[in-house]
Amino acid sequence: MTHAPIDDPRAVRGCPSLVWQAGQERRFEMVRRWADAAGQRVLDVGCGVGMYTAAFQQLTAHVFGVELERERARQAQERAGGVVQSLGERLPFADGSFDLVFSHEVLEHVDDDRACAAEMVRVARPGGSIVVFVPNRLYPFETHGIYWRGRYRFGNIPLVNYLPDVLRRRLAPHVRAYTGRSLRALFHGLPARPLYHTPIYPGYDKLAARSSLLAHVLRIVTYTLERTPLRAFGLSHFLVLRKEA
Repeated sequence: MTHAPIDDPRAVRGCPSLVWQAGQERRFEMVRRWADAAGQRVLDVGCGVGMYTAAFQQLTAHVFGVELERERARQAQERAGGVVQSLGERLPFADGSFDLVFSHEVLEHVDDDRACAAEMVRVARPGGSIVVFVPNRLYPFETHGIYWRGRYRFGNIPLVNYLPDVLRRRLAPHVRAYTGRSLRALFHGLPARPLYHTPIYPGYDKLAARSSLLAHVLRIVTYTLERTPLRAFGLSHFLVLRKEA
């Protein structure tokens, strides 16, 4: 991954959600549907400020988080506890330590996404679950902003993800976006079998703050599209894997 100039923290590690909203609740329910967390040992890789870490604590007391940035790790520790500062590529836990390993919109930011995927599989127990959300290359907007004429411009930029790789990397060298094939390829050859994989559309929480009616209509329309081939253009991939013996 090409490193971008560090002139805006949002370009380096993204901007974590600071408020628990409908979109997060929907994603959390999807995780619960496919991976049992009740009473289990859970690891939140790249936990940010600990929003999902705290949500898992509603289901089990055995929740741990890993976060690279010191300030975010401190906030996560205050919110949820059990948080350590570490790279995702070198998780400080023994093999097979967790029943559920969770990563929400993190792999696109790490230096070595293949190494991070391998570490997530390593620390999952045989029969345990690995659950991942990452950006979808087919979504019409690049949500992490771009670099244009040497300056970082934050926001939703249309059609960047549809450019050839060489052009996309010039505009967005700071973040990856995945096709379904490239995401599954991260786990190829590792002892983890895909159980479920689908693109999903946004929660529209920011839009709801301005127009609850428009957000409601978009949710109805796009969540219906998730049951059709047009789900391919969703915002994120949702991938669930099972660790094999």
